[in-house]
This record gives sequence, structure tokens and C-alpha cells, in this order.
Amino acid sequence: MTSIFDQYEQASQVSLRPVPVSEQMTSSGYINMQLEDNTPMFSKQKMNFNPSDLITHVAVSSDYLVLAMANGKLFRLDLKMPDQHEEIHYAKFVQPNSKLTAIFLDPLGYHLLMTFAARNKEGSPELVYLHRKSSKLKPVTKSKNYEVTEVGWNYENQSLSTTGPILLGTSQGHILETELETESDKMFTASQQYWRQIFDIGKGANTPITGIQFHRVNKSSKFFIFVTTPTRLYQFIGHAMMADDKPSLQSIFHPYLTTPETGFQEIPSTLKYSKLQFYFDKTNSPKTFAWLTEPGIFYGQLDPTSQQNSNSLFTQSELINYPAEKDSVEDSTPLSFVLTEFHVLLMFSDRVKAVSLLNQELVYEEKYSEVHGKLKNIVQDPLRRTIWAVTDKAVFRYKVKREERNVWRIYSDKEQFDLAKLYCQNNPAFIDIINVKQAELLFSKGNYDMSAEIYAETQSSFETVCLKFLEVDKVNALKVYLGKRLDALEDDKTLISMIVIWMTELYLSQLGSLRRKGKSDSLEYYQIQSDFEIFLLQPTVAKCMQHIKSVIYDLMSSHGDKDNLIKLTVINEDYENVIAQNIYKKSYIEALKMLQAKKKPELFYQFAPSLMEKMPSQTATALIAQGTLLNPTKLLPAFLSCENDEAHISEIIRYLEFMLQHFNVKDRAIHNYLLTLYVEYDQSALMKYLDRQGQEIVLVNYDVHYALRLCREKGLSEACVKLSALLGLWESAAELALEVNLTLAKSVANMPDDESLRRRLWLGIAEHVITKNQDIKEAMSLLEECPLIKIEDILPFFSDVVTIDHFREPICQSLEEYNKQIEEIKAEMEEATSSAECVRNEIQSFRNRSVLVSVSDACCLCDIALLLRPFYLFPCAHRFHSDCLLAEMQPILAPARRNKLKDLQRQLNLLSSIELNTVTSSGLPLREVLKNEVDDIVASECVFCGEHMIACIDKPFIADEDWDRVMKEWE
Repeated sequence: MTSIFDQYEQASQVSLRPVPVSEQMTSSGYINMQLEDNTPMFSKQKMNFNPSDLITHVAVSSDYLVLAMANGKLFRLDLKMPDQHEEIHYAKFVQPNSKLTAIFLDPLGYHLLMTFAARNKEGSPELVYLHRKSSKLKPVTKSKNYEVTEVGWNYENQSLSTTGPILLGTSQGHILETELETESDKMFTASQQYWRQIFDIGKGANTPITGIQFHRVNKSSKFFIFVTTPTRLYQFIGHAMMADDKPSLQSIFHPYLTTPETGFQEIPSTLKYSKLQFYFDKTNSPKTFAWLTEPGIFYGQLDPTSQQNSNSLFTQSELINYPAEKDSVEDSTPLSFVLTEFHVLLMFSDRVKAVSLLNQELVYEEKYSEVHGKLKNIVQDPLRRTIWAVTDKAVFRYKVKREERNVWRIYSDKEQFDLAKLYCQNNPAFIDIINVKQAELLFSKGNYDMSAEIYAETQSSFETVCLKFLEVDKVNALKVYLGKRLDALEDDKTLISMIVIWMTELYLSQLGSLRRKGKSDSLEYYQIQSDFEIFLLQPTVAKCMQHIKSVIYDLMSSHGDKDNLIKLTVINEDYENVIAQNIYKKSYIEALKMLQAKKKPELFYQFAPSLMEKMPSQTATALIAQGTLLNPTKLLPAFLSCENDEAHISEIIRYLEFMLQHFNVKDRAIHNYLLTLYVEYDQSALMKYLDRQGQEIVLVNYDVHYALRLCREKGLSEACVKLSALLGLWESAAELALEVNLTLAKSVANMPDDESLRRRLWLGIAEHVITKNQDIKEAMSLLEECPLIKIEDILPFFSDVVTIDHFREPICQSLEEYNKQIEEIKAEMEEATSSAECVRNEIQSFRNRSVLVSVSDACCLCDIALLLRPFYLFPCAHRFHSDCLLAEMQPILAPARRNKLKDLQRQLNLLSSIELNTVTSSGLPLREVLKNEVDDIVASECVFCGEHMIACIDKPFIADEDWDRVMKEWE
């Protein structure tokens, strides 16, 4: 509510920041960073109003301020509306000889109680009630015999018309329970729902009650009550009777009426007053309490839910001494105080001091000017947490800014590091200082591993920390530190590499030392080995190994640690070195097993030449086992580098045949290589291979020209015949086949699809047979095998000495065939003559056909009399006007015929009569020619009986765009 202030008090303020008396901490690693907050923690502002008289009492709740002044008036102000205030003359409502002793305002700021004491023996104490919405004070009738000194408000009450159950403490030590309400028929007195005395702390003695607080525990029926006197602090715990969610607190005191006094804390004091304050957390639950006594502030943590001690609610209690006065011996005890989360503000007659609750150090002191008079009270708004200090003539508001700013340092000095980190507000510099201090403490206590973990989270010098552990020879702790630092690194490749190499050296040294001592089977050795393997598997380490693996290999080799060297190569997937080493040592079986286990194609391609050379059978079996994992083309260099002996060639052929048969490899290089091996070493397998490839040149996978050249060089005639035929060199293939055998030549002659080519090839075979052997029977058999050649085709091949008797039978057969062909032609001619006669008869019948058109006949499209306009009449008896039929046919014509129709109509419309009467080459006028063409397009078929109607059989009777309209018409 800063709007109510228009000036700052120009008074001297002193903010004390004592330097903690603690050992100097190691540098945090943060440079040029301001660690201290120079903003004043406590500062005051003066309210902009001058009271009409000296202020005697003050109360504030929920931003509602009430002042009592020496002239018998009350000043009331809603801090949310600072321009509107009210003054009430309360003196006229009380007895003339009464003296105001205290005012109490409930947490809501609506219910005010004023207590009065008698100035002499003739008067009596009085309790007066004033509601916020009222300006009339009402006395509480049943309070005549009680001088109320303290009020315990109900913090759960939300009613603006009633106080709810409250507790009153008196100067005689009585505790009263009552409930006041403003709605009443009584005009001049406050209404009390009930009024009862429930406990007597004084036991008959005049022991004034100086403080009362009661609170509910977690929405249950359990309550706890704190009551203070000048020398004692009482605790009452119990369950209250609940009615309409209102507690009856009397039942809490019943157990204490018959038992000795036990639940109290006593502190000797000569003062006649004390003060009780609670601090509430963000959920408005009491968290801590403080009790002002003569020796000091008794402070403790509240834990109402704790079951450890049923007689006490507070824990970690301590007595906080008051700061020593430098310039005065008077007022060594504060008159009042306010409790905050981490400090207590002490009010003396002329100054206010703030003391830390954590280390009891003075952090703030301010002396008030005599112009404003002496300090009367310092209070805190229980709901808004604002702090107000009141002098005789002025009201001040205190601002508390980040009072927790130094809490982290205090907890750190107390070695409560978790709490220190909790209150450092995630400030990296503060966290680093705390971690350094914690790590140093753990180091000094010998807890080196934990110290290393904490050091790794700091910004301390890497070299300095490493040297600390090396000086005390704590290798395990050093490994912990290096491992944690490694986990935190991301982009610093140099430092990552250094740490990885260093940690590897540390592990290898420890393992080597244990092996030399004969402890390779000990639990310690297995534990270090396990940790080392886990270290090598870390993603950061594995990634770093890709760049420094040669250095790590050298380290392991220097330590003679072959097992870890092999494990590391497996982790790094660096199988190349292992396999190469096995081959170098002639451990070919081990190398092959490694290749088969890892299934890395690149390694097979790299080491296959060496292994194929030394172990062809095992290597070929291993290659076959890999199947499609390997590309046979990439293995060709390995095969070509082998010795050309039977052992190697047979294994290569075995592998290639397996790939072709099982995986249908079609790579031309593979097929050409296999064909080369067949030509060189296995001619029978070559013919089988050529047969499997077939006679379609586009489907074969080898180079046919290359194969033909190889076969010619090796003199493989049968293979050359197949290849020549595949290339379409039929004459050459047939000639070469005749050199092999006649059967092969016949098969070649039957291969072409062209009959003329087959006939020519068979004639060549016949010529070869006749001219070479002059074997008439064999020549006659050729006529039977190939119907394409006749006796007259082969006669010229015989010599002149051969007589016709040898050919009598073939010649007769040929003549019979010619006779059959002549008869078939005659039959076809007669059938054609008969068909032509039928056509002529039908044409003649159509010329004489006529149809009778009646006057009543109508167009099948428009239902108008047919004879009114030109029309078309179809044999099916359907009849249409020419214009109706034209309109019906246009949408269904093909685009070309539709354009042709439009062009003919345009000519008929645009040409002159002279042009239309011009006789064309056909002997008809142009008009007739054009009309005939139009008729051919429009009247080629009946629109109802023609092909168009059949094509439209699945077309709906009602078009989609007309459906809604037709449906509405039917409705």
C-alpha cells in the first residue's frame, strides 16, 4: 500500500552485515561475480498523517489500522482506501474513571476489543466490543469482574458478524471462553453466545496472562493452545467438542484440571510483561513461535503432528540473547517484538533492532528521532504480514526485502549444507561455495569418496583437486572425481580425452598391481575389473575411444593386459586389428571365427583374399553361410588372387553356384566369371549352365559375345552352336552344328519362328545330307520331319544319274496334296457366289418395302403430329421430327462427329441457293450431298433401339441434378 506514503523518514539507518567467523573457503571458480546483495534488508516508511493527539495503542489486521489516542478517540483507517479514515470518541462510552489498557483486533479486521482498568478502587475493569461497520462501542456485560489482558482469536473464523469461539486471558490468570456477535436486539451491550471460565493458571494468585494462541491441527478436532505469563509458557493439547464446525475449547482443559502442572516452560523474570508471537507459513499454518522474556527470546519450531512427545509441541528450541547496548544501559529488555521467518525485530523505547534467528547476530539497528516521541509498539498484520511501528506521534511501516539472502551462508557455516542449498535460490555461485565447503569438510574427515563426488560439482581448479587426492594416495577417490567430471563434460574433447586416458591408466595400474601380487582371483580384482568394464561402456568414453584408441591400445599393451585389450576392441567394434593379428600369427581358424561371429561385410571383403588363399574350403563354407550379407561382386578380387589349382577353383565355383541357385544373383560380372571358370575347367557344367540360362537373349545374365569368343578360343563347338543361335546367327549355328552331328543341326533349324528362315535352314541340312552322302532314304526322312520343304525343293540337289523311280512315292504324295488344295479353293468360290446372291435379293426387297404413315402418328420425342415437320422413320417403327432427333443426338455424338455435324449445318445455312444447287462429281446437287451426310450422322441408327441405348442401360431415369426438383414435384 505504498500509495499512502508521500515521503521517507530522513533518519539515520544502520545496516549491519557482520562477517561470518568461519574458515576461509576455497575459491568457487566464479570470477567478477557480486555475491552480496546491497539492498537494505529492513527499511521503514512514515505514514502520511498526523494524529490529533499522542498515540497510546495500535492494532492492525487485514490492512485495517486502529489507533487509540490520549484524547479518548479511536482512529480507524482502511489501508486500501487511505483517503477515508474515521475517528470515534470512545471515552464517552466507558466509565469516567476507566483507563484503556489494550486493544485487540481479530485477523479479519472486523472485531475490536478494548480493555479498560479502574483508576481507583471504586471502579471496575471493563471489556468493550466495537464492530468495523459500527461506530458505537458495546460493553460486554459479563466481563465486569475480569480485567482482560490478552485475547486468543479464532484464526479459522470467516464470519464478519461473529468472532467465533475465542479465549480471553485476565490479570488474575483466568482463561475464559466466549463468542461475541454484532447482530443483537440489545442496543447498548454486546451479545454473548456464552461466557464461561474454563481454566485458572494462577491457582488463586494474581498471575497475569500475557499471551494466548490456539490453533487447529490439520482440520481435525485436535487443538493446541499456548498461554504465557511473565515467567511461564504453557502448552495445552487435546480434542475439542465440535458443533456446527465450531470448537468448544473447554474440553481441552479438562485433563489438566486434575493433573499436576507439567506442560510448561519456565524462565525466571522480574518483568511484569512478556510477549508471544507465531510465524505462519504460506498455508497459514503456524511454523515457529517466539516468547519475549527478560533473559531473551525463547524461540522454537512447531510440529503439532509430531507424536514423539505428547507434552510438547515445539522442537529445536533455544534462547536468543538480546544484543548488547553500546551507548545505554537502560531498556536492555525489548518492550515488544515481531517474528519473521528468519529474524526477530526487537522494539526498545528509542530504536528497533533485527536479530538473526539462525546465528543470533545483529543485522539491523535503527534509532528513532525524538521528534516522533518514544516507540509505543511494533505489530504485524497476521494475514498480510506487514510490520508497523508506532511512536507517540507517528506510524511507520517496515519493508522486508529478501531477508533470506544470507541464510544459505549461515547454514553453510553450521555445516547444514542441504538447508544452505535450499535457500541459495539456485544461485550457481552460492551453490559452488557451499559445495566447496562441504567437500573440504568431508576431505578433512577422511570421507574421500564422498568428498570427490562433491568436488566434481564445483568450479574448483581441476589440477588442485587432483593433487589433493594424489597427495594422500587415494586413487579410488581420484577415480570418483575424474568419473564425475567426465559425466559433466560435453564438448571439451581435449579434457575428455585426458580424463579417459588417465582413468584407464589408473585402472590398468591397479589391475596390474594385483596380478603381480597373485590376487587376480580376489574379490577386489573382480570388482576393479567390473568397474573398468562399466567405465569402458559409458557412451562418452566409447565415443572418445574412436579418437584415442591407438593410445589406449598402447597403454594396455605396455601393461600386458591382453584380455582387456580384446574386450576393448570388441567394445569399440575394432575387429580389424584382432583379425589382422590372428592372420599374422597364422591363426586362420580364429580369424575366420571372428569374421563369422561379427558378420561385418567390410571385414570379409578385406580379409577374404588371405583366408581364401590359405583355407579355401573353410572360407567358402563361411562365405556361403553369410548368404545375402555379402555381395559376391566385391569378393571377385579375393577369388582372382587365388592360385589357379583345382582346390581353389572348385571352392570358388561351389560358392558362385550356391549364390546363383539360392539367391538368383544376376550380376553380369559374376556370371561372366563363373562362365570363364566353366570354359577353363568344367565343359559339362558349361552346357548345363547355358541350358539353364535359356534361349532368350534379353533374359540371360552373361555377356553372350564374350562367352562365344571364349568358346571359340577353346574349340567348344557345341557351346558355340548354342551361343550363335542365341545371337541369331542361324546359318552359322546350323553350319557349325552339322560339323558336330545331324541331330544338333535339326534342333537348330527348328528354333527360328520365321518359316522362311526355318525352310532355308532345312534346305541347307538337306543339301548337306544329299551332296555328302547321296542317301535317298535319309533325304526322304527330311521331308517327313519338315513339312516346309517339298520333293521339288530337294530334287536339284541330286545328281543326274539318279532315276525317278526312287522318288515315285514322294511325287505322288505331292500331287495329291495339290489336288486337295484345288478342291478347297473351288468350294470357297461357290460359297462366295451363294452369299453374293443372297445380298442382292435382300437389297431388292428393301427397295420395294414401304411404311404407311397415319395423320395421327406423333413424334416419339415431342408427342406432336409427325406430318407437321420433316421427319425420320426407322424400320423399327420409331419416328422422330428431324429437329427433335438432331437435338437428341448431338449430346451423345463423339466430339469429331459432333464437329462434323455442326460444319455441315453451317454450310447448309450460309451457302447461297446457287452454290447449293451446284452439281458435284457424284452427279447430285451439293444440297443433297450435304443432307445425305447429315442423315448418315443423325439417322445412322434409332436413338431408342441402337447401340447408344444399350450403352446407357445403367443410366438412371432421373439425373442427379434433377432429383430434388422431381421429388418436390411428386410431393
